[in-house]
Amino acid sequence: MEKYFSKKDLDLISKAVKEAENNTSGEIATAFIKQSDSYAIYELLSALIAGIVFFNILLLFYNPIEKLIQFTTWDYQPFYTVAFYGFASFVIIGLLYLLFNLPFFDKLIVPKKIMAEKVSNKALLHFIQSGVAETKDRTGILIFISYWEQRVELIADKGINEKISQDKWDRIVENLVADIKSKDMKGGLLRAIRACGFILDEHFPIKIGDVNELDNDITFLED
Repeated sequence: MEKYFSKKDLDLISKAVKEAENNTSGEIATAFIKQSDSYAIYELLSALIAGIVFFNILLLFYNPIEKLIQFTTWDYQPFYTVAFYGFASFVIIGLLYLLFNLPFFDKLIVPKKIMAEKVSNKALLHFIQSGVAETKDRTGILIFISYWEQRVELIADKGINEKISQDKWDRIVENLVADIKSKDMKGGLLRAIRACGFILDEHFPIKIGDVNELDNDITFLED
C-alpha cells in the first residue's frame, strides 16, 4: 500500500490513534480498501446495451453492407451478412467491456447510489468482523476509506450513538472526503482521528483499568 501511505504515514496514523484514545474509554479503528466492489456486472451490462445499440445502427445500413460483403467475397451466401453482424457486435461488446473497466469510464457507468451502497456494506461488514462492534462498553468507532469511490464511512457503535448525534460524524466524513479528493488523504485521516478523539474525550472519559481493545494500525483490506 506504499502507493497510498508511506511507512512514515502509517506510523503517524498509528500514533494519532493512540494519542486520540489517551483520555477516553472509546476505541478508534481505521481501515482502507482500494475499491469496495469490482462492479463487473455494470461494466458488462453497459457493454451489452452499447452492443445492442450498435447492432441496431448497423441494421439501418443493411443494404449497403450486404452489397459491400457481396463485392468482397467470391461466393457470397446470405448468412455471410448475418455472420458479419454477429461478429461485429461481439467485437464491439468485448472492446467496450475492456474500455468500461478503465477507472474514468467505470465511474461514469456505475450509479453513485450503487457505489454508496457497496461502500456502506463493506464498511459494515468490516465493522462487525474486525471486532469494532464488540468493545466492552460498545464505544468503538470505525473510519473506513474506500479510495476508488472516494467515499468514507464512519460507523459508531451503540454506546456512542446514544450520546452523540450523527451530524458530528457527518462533518468529519465530509472533511475527510474533501481531503481525499484534494490528494491529502494522510492529512485528512489524521485530522479525522483527532476530531473523533476530541468528541470521545468529552463524552467518554477514560476509566480506571482501561485497556486498548483494538489495534491502532490502519487495516488494509483486499478488493
